[in-house]
Amino acid sequence: MSPLSADDLPLLLNTVNEVRAWTAEAKRRGERIGFVPTMGALHEGHLSLVRASRAQCDRTVVSIYVNPSQFAPHEDFGRYPRTLESDLRQLADVAEAVFVPNDAEIYPPGFATWVEPFGPAEPLEGERRPGHFRGVATIVLKLFQIVAPDVAYFGQKDFQQLRVIEQMRDDFHLPVEIRRCPIVREPDGLAMSSRNRYLSAEGRRSATVLFRALETAAHLVSQGERSAAAIEAAVRAVLLSAAGAEIDYAALVDPLHLRPVERIVAPTLCALAVRIENTRLIDNMLLEPPN
Repeated sequence: MSPLSADDLPLLLNTVNEVRAWTAEAKRRGERIGFVPTMGALHEGHLSLVRASRAQCDRTVVSIYVNPSQFAPHEDFGRYPRTLESDLRQLADVAEAVFVPNDAEIYPPGFATWVEPFGPAEPLEGERRPGHFRGVATIVLKLFQIVAPDVAYFGQKDFQQLRVIEQMRDDFHLPVEIRRCPIVREPDGLAMSSRNRYLSAEGRRSATVLFRALETAAHLVSQGERSAAAIEAAVRAVLLSAAGAEIDYAALVDPLHLRPVERIVAPTLCALAVRIENTRLIDNMLLEPPN
């Protein structure tokens, strides 16, 4: 594959000052700025966010930064896929600028201030990945401060992350609109994720069990089942039908605070975290009981 010329690529920005200068010029022209924060290893899920921004804003900037502070020591920071050249190719026709900082630019010597989120950050991922949302909230706040977007786009696959960011936006009166975008799935239902590439062909087939479990929950609700315990039991049975699947959680929670519910009487989130071949996959679906 031949390398793209600089003229074919989005404007590459590596420093805070470069981003702020780019943003200031766009705002002087009265342009609306859309922002998509990512950790790279881009797939169609990311690109759907970028295209949404492009359709609704005058200028779109994407950040690519694998944030070390949201990984625990035993997690996959070291092997998280880094595919910058491929990412830039995919963004060539859909983003005007890409912010690719290094660690020293984001966490300079002496950095000592962190965001400690509570509320929707506490259950589910918060219980199982201590410090994760501290890293997420801190980097997102920093990126919002650097980019100063009018609108930021996030996918609902990371539903809890989205709620943490919405809560932070509200609590700190941040002047940015948060747009929720739908989960993008493979034809067999598997939610697109950068971590899917860790899976073998067999593991990839097994991973479709997450979507089957969510469909089971949705079907039960549509048929009148209202007991969260009964639905969770059915979901777990489907998940465990996949060889080697290890359930981290399969929970029915309210979509605002992410706390457990006992009965499905309003829209309810079915949230899953499952290990397949030691790759931790998350997925979710909003269950809506018929009126």
